[in-house]
Parts: sequence; structure tokens; C-alpha cells
Amino acid sequence: MSKVLVIEDNNEIRENIVEILELADYEVFVAKNGKEGVDKALLYLPDVILCDIMMPVLDGYDVLYLLNKNLETTAIPFIFITSKSERLDLRKGMEMGADDYLTKPFGRLELLNAIESRLKKKESQHHFYSKSLENLDKLVSENSGLKKLKKIIDERKTRFFKKNQVIHYEGDNATGIYLVVSGKIKTIKMTEDGHELMTGIYQEEDFLGINIILCNKPYDDTATAMEDSYLCFFPKIQFDKMLQHYPDIAGKFLEILSNEIRNKDASLLQLAYQSVRKRIAEALLQLFKHDTTIRISRDELAALTGTASETVSRTLTEFKNEGLIERKGSTVTILDYDKISKMKN
Repeated sequence: MSKVLVIEDNNEIRENIVEILELADYEVFVAKNGKEGVDKALLYLPDVILCDIMMPVLDGYDVLYLLNKNLETTAIPFIFITSKSERLDLRKGMEMGADDYLTKPFGRLELLNAIESRLKKKESQHHFYSKSLENLDKLVSENSGLKKLKKIIDERKTRFFKKNQVIHYEGDNATGIYLVVSGKIKTIKMTEDGHELMTGIYQEEDFLGINIILCNKPYDDTATAMEDSYLCFFPKIQFDKMLQHYPDIAGKFLEILSNEIRNKDASLLQLAYQSVRKRIAEALLQLFKHDTTIRISRDELAALTGTASETVSRTLTEFKNEGLIERKGSTVTILDYDKISKMKN
């Protein structure tokens, strides 16, 4: 029997929701305000949470924020209950990680369909593990360390991040590292004049945050999902223990960190000495390592290469006219990998 937590301060609405869910054979828990809702979410660990936005003590945004910070509740599907007048504020909630919303008044079928679709999507997350577990053979050699690492990942929940959702902000305390199970994550820093500088792109099988977690410092950039992505989180305590007990894994993570440093040094040299054409070509090749087709906006490519968006558009048009790429909107397909990789400065 699936468990649903209903956080709603309006007695009539709360009782109606409970009646519908209990008739549909759900186990239902209720909370009359945000603080009580957070406490009951931690106590009962429901399968789905329904939460009003405007409530006393803690509002819906506060509830979502606190639950996202807790490892046990961060992966629980979260559905906002909102009035029509609050719909303009929903973007904030979705960017924070809410999975769906219901606008009052809503019907019985609308409520049940929203919950059932979230439960099905949560179940589908488990399918993303198999490929990552197989590909971890590339990370470490066959020994007890690898088996331990696979076991840890298999026991962790994946967390879904929507496109443009923030994983962490610059200045946040680092509490662990992420493994990108699927999707793409970018890290950015803001310049003094308000422009974005992309400091890295992390794709399937990449680890995010190794450099920060090893030096015990707050994040020095902001990480955001470039597309819908699934990430697996390793708490710092668990990560530290793994490194202490398995020197082979510690060595491989140091190798990953060393490669990241080398790549960042290479990027700085490119920004200093390479032409715009060469920088954009190198960026496309970097993205091409994982996909035959690249999906990246001109603004993101500009932030990655330290150029203006207009310059990126002009250069991509040149590449297209030269038969090097095919471009449709934000989708780029490399047609002549050899020529792009050998492009001179």
C-alpha cells in the first residue's frame, strides 16, 4: 500500500483529499501546517507528498526546501496544491524541484492521476542504475573496492532534476558528491559584469563535486541541469570512509580530479591563446565525446567558450556552410569530426 502525506491547512480541502485517497486504498497521513508536514515526512517517509503553498509556520516552498536538504526525503515526489491566484508563483516551486501541481478546485480523477503518474515515474528511476553499474568497470579495477562502490550506488536513490533546476549554489556547503546517472549538468560562475562563465559540463558517468569535497570548502560555482537529469548522491561521510578503506578507489578518484584540473588548465589556455573558431570547435568536440548529437543553446556555448552569443551564432553558421556540422535550433550534429578536430588556430 502506497503512503501519501497531505500537508494542507484548510480543514475541508484536507478532509476531502483524505477521503478520496483512502477510498483508492492509499495509506494517508495529514499535517495542518508546514512544520508538522516536515516532521511527518521525516517520520513516515511517504511515497508521495501533496502540499499547499500558503500555510502558517512554514509555507510550501519552505517545506520543499527542507525536504530537499534531507537525504531520506529528497527523492520523494512532491506535488503542490495551489489556488488559481498563486499559479504565477508555481515557476519558483518547479525550479526548486517540485514534480507537479494541482490547481484548486480539482476533481477526484485529476488527483488520483497526478499521484499515480508520480509513483510510476519514481519506479522507473531504478532502470537507470543498470547501465551506470556496468560502466563503473571503466572507473576502477575488478576488486573488492569496485564491488563496494557498486553496492553503495545500488542502495542509493537517484534524484530527478528538471531542466534548469539548480543542484547547488555557489557558497553552499558541500555535503557529498553526485554521480550523473543520465542527463547533463553545467557549472557556472558569474563575472562582475553579470555574465555567465561555464566552468564545466558533467555527463553520464561523471562525478560532480570531487574537487570541493576533498578540500572541505563551500562550492565555488553553481551547478544546474542542462536537461532532465538523474543524479545519485554520495554523502561525504560515506565517501570518506570508502576512500579510507579502499586505496584503489581513492587512487582512481585522484586520477579523476587530476584530469579535471588538466582540463581546466587547458580551457584557460584556450581562452587566452586560441581563436574563436578553435575554441568553439574544441567545445563541440568535448560535448561530442558522449553523444553524436549535441543539444546546447548558443548562450551556453558562449559561456563555455568565453565568447559573445552573437559570435557563437556566426561561427556555427560558418561551420554549417563549410559542411562541418548540421544545426537545427539548439541541436548540433557533427558531420566531419576529422576536420573539426584538426582545425588550426
